[in-house]
Amino acid sequence: MKGALFITLEGGEGVGKSTNLFFVRKMLEDAGIRVVVTREPGGTALAEKIRLLLLENNDEPVSETAELLLLFAARAQHIQHVIKPALAQGRWVLCDRFTDASYAYQAGGRGMDISMIKWLENKVQGRLRPDLTLLLDAPVEIGMVRANKRSKPDRFELEKQAFFERVRAAYLLRAKQNPQRMKIVNADQPLQKVQDEISTFIKPFL
Repeated sequence: MKGALFITLEGGEGVGKSTNLFFVRKMLEDAGIRVVVTREPGGTALAEKIRLLLLENNDEPVSETAELLLLFAARAQHIQHVIKPALAQGRWVLCDRFTDASYAYQAGGRGMDISMIKWLENKVQGRLRPDLTLLLDAPVEIGMVRANKRSKPDRFELEKQAFFERVRAAYLLRAKQNPQRMKIVNADQPLQKVQDEISTFIKPFL
């Protein structure tokens, strides 16, 4: 078995990240691995407060720059207080979203300058990068139908379909640019088949 690894799950709305996060957790724990399960934005008390600020709907629009900086502020707390300590203790970290989401949502969806995201990534993370990223991918219209059935939409979920098409395209581009780390999982199929695909990507690390 290899040393402690950092695994992330990515994807647009309604692709089944939460369900499959716990599938991966069980798979790792069944293999005798100690796992920390966390999420972004969030993961610490302060980062969860920032998450609420980012997701809530209010009368004051959140500027694109403020959104990006808040995300990385939460990420800085998360890395320092959860991710790095867990990895140092030999525990694997399984995270619902990480910096690929910033490239997808802020660069892809919002059209922000990618160089700003790269600068923040290097400044906040140093050399820390996920060892494996599972990108759950499904057509936007399917994901949105699923997402709308869950609960009242948050600030991001209220965006138009064109926004989420750009997010999806940015995710797929990231996967193409990082084929060793990012593995695309077809989330538009029965759950068992989705999890069979996930298993094929996880097993080489066990």
